[in-house]
Amino acid sequence: MKERPKPIHEIRLGAIKAAIWKNESSNGRFYNATFTRLYKDGEEWKTSASFGRDDLPLLASIAGRANSWIYDQIQAEAGQQSLL
Repeated sequence: MKERPKPIHEIRLGAIKAAIWKNESSNGRFYNATFTRLYKDGEEWKTSASFGRDDLPLLASIAGRANSWIYDQIQAEAGQQSLL
């Protein structure tokens, strides 16, 4: 059975989590982010892609942090390529 791909980086604030994914295409490398809300249903932890009004400030903060992390990665990769 094929192993499921894992995010390259995760950021979590409270119950909100960003997963950052590195992808390769014919146009080069790019990054995507997915956002989930964690919640407990009885004893089981589950995730949702739906966010309530009170979740939105945390979602905005995590989105900003994800953007900064991706930007830093791209800058680091550009620096490595200039050394070649």
